[in-house]
Amino acid sequence: MGEIPYRSPTMSKLSLAIATSLVVATLSASTPAKAENLEDMRQLFSSKQCIQCDLMNAGLILADLRGADLRGADLRFANLSQANLTGADLSGANLTGASLNGAILTGAILVESNFTGADLRNAYLSGATFLGTRFDGAYIQGTVGFPHSMENAATFYTKGMEEASRNNYIGAIENYNRALEINPQFASAYLGRGFMLYRLIDEEGAMRDVQIAAQLFAQQGNEKGVQAVESFIKYINHQNNPESGSGLGIDLLQILGGIGSTILPLLF
Repeated sequence: MGEIPYRSPTMSKLSLAIATSLVVATLSASTPAKAENLEDMRQLFSSKQCIQCDLMNAGLILADLRGADLRGADLRFANLSQANLTGADLSGANLTGASLNGAILTGAILVESNFTGADLRNAYLSGATFLGTRFDGAYIQGTVGFPHSMENAATFYTKGMEEASRNNYIGAIENYNRALEINPQFASAYLGRGFMLYRLIDEEGAMRDVQIAAQLFAQQGNEKGVQAVESFIKYINHQNNPESGSGLGIDLLQILGGIGSTILPLLF
């Protein structure tokens, strides 16, 4: 297991009060928080007991929440980057879209918690309790202690996208392969792998994958997916016949840039 960063001892009452004021002030400035949201923030920092609290969009960077009771809390889009949640009870909590980059959740209770689309990069999950926990589309690059049994097709697809963004085509293909092993109908994984194969100058393999993607997109009624495949195939044909005067863009990246944000991220 990777080395867990040093955390200072428990804050004094004065430090805790100052930290609470700063967090609440930050929350007030950044979001139109409701009165009950501010009260829930104060309750969390004063007692660490905040069952079913409204903490949506809360700014909790570096917060010391060791052993906190956050059962059923609404933490959607909250910023918990580098927060210490060691032993915290997050059963049934909704952390959709939350940032937990570098957070420590060692020994945390995550039963029925929802981490859909959450940023868990470099987080520590060793010893945490998982049961019915959702990680759909979560970013888990560098996460320590992530349960392999929780990894699904979307997880591997997301990993593939991350590797592709770093031009690690082989690594991207390996993750797309894993996604397709779990879900053979995952059209976007075929399309993503096709892009990577083309980058590796395997045009035959690329065409095979994108054609499968086109069939699946059509079956699933995904018109944008079909259009993305058609644009890619036209690009390849133009590259093979530059005299055709098709008027297509010069670089494949132009195609990827045009469709990547809407087609590639999660088409399943």
